[in-house]
Amino acid sequence: MHQLTRPLFSAYLARLAQLNGVHADDVTKTFTVAPSVQQKLETKMQESSDFLGRINMVGVTEQQGAKLGLGLSGPAASRTDTSQADRQTRDITTLDQRGYICTKTDSDTHIGYAKLDAWAKFPDFQTRVANAILQRQALDIMCIGFNGTSIAANTNLAQNPLLQDVNKGWLQHLREDAPENVMASGSTPGKVKIGSAAGTDYKNLDAAVYDAITLLDPWFQQDPGLVAILGRKLLHDKYFPLVNTNNAPTETLAADVVISQKRVGGLQAASVPYFPDNAILITTFDNLSRYYQTGGRRRMVIENPKRDRIENFESSNDAYVIEDNGRAALIEKIEIANA
Repeated sequence: MHQLTRPLFSAYLARLAQLNGVHADDVTKTFTVAPSVQQKLETKMQESSDFLGRINMVGVTEQQGAKLGLGLSGPAASRTDTSQADRQTRDITTLDQRGYICTKTDSDTHIGYAKLDAWAKFPDFQTRVANAILQRQALDIMCIGFNGTSIAANTNLAQNPLLQDVNKGWLQHLREDAPENVMASGSTPGKVKIGSAAGTDYKNLDAAVYDAITLLDPWFQQDPGLVAILGRKLLHDKYFPLVNTNNAPTETLAADVVISQKRVGGLQAASVPYFPDNAILITTFDNLSRYYQTGGRRRMVIENPKRDRIENFESSNDAYVIEDNGRAALIEKIEIANA
């Protein structure tokens, strides 16, 4: 590390200690991130990504418990003959009794001396170091949310490049908790064929989406907030004259939700990073949640001169939650077959 970089890095560690209420020397030991700092980190992650800003990122006290019920359930309108019975109230929040479990997720990163020395030339040195770590964590949340299928004791990035073994994401919870809302097989086992060729299940994406909407609870089928999130291999210029091309990013992750001007099956079509190529998810953005345990974030920053770098060891207890499975439907294993 260059001699001009050293005091900047030391000031970064001192600031980190001050924010978390620990002694400067304790930053190089595992410490609990202060709840107020944790909340600010989560807020910055949401602000760095259009998608994360649309879903719920909520702190919970307990590591496991019942869903928070952030969405609305079925209708509330009714009538009672009060000469015969009392009027009964209804809980209009999400009624799903399935709970959540926040699982420890490590986000261990390093930054080489050479890069730190390059960043030392800029007045926002501390911000650059913090943002580099924060942005990767935000991307990982999306990657796990759409691709996570299991919780391995020892994860393997080479075998699971989309973080499939880090945590169970939204799609996996839908597969396990509401398989009746998942279309993964048609006339050909293990495939949903769409296209103009003979023997396909649907002639176009519109027909497939219209059919999948019927899997939702009746009171959600005309929800104005419903969107169809499509995989990249299903995108076509027909659907994506981009709406948000003029939304220049103010943060580094930019406007990562691409919204189509045209509709698919009557729903607004959207593209989100890391969403599976051959799948369509029908839901509302606010039906997707990530819970993190308040006070459950641990951190340690050390210098490793043997590898010419600083190392950041950080962990958070997270859960990926669909607030109401009745407001979500998935079509996957789609194969396009045109004549």
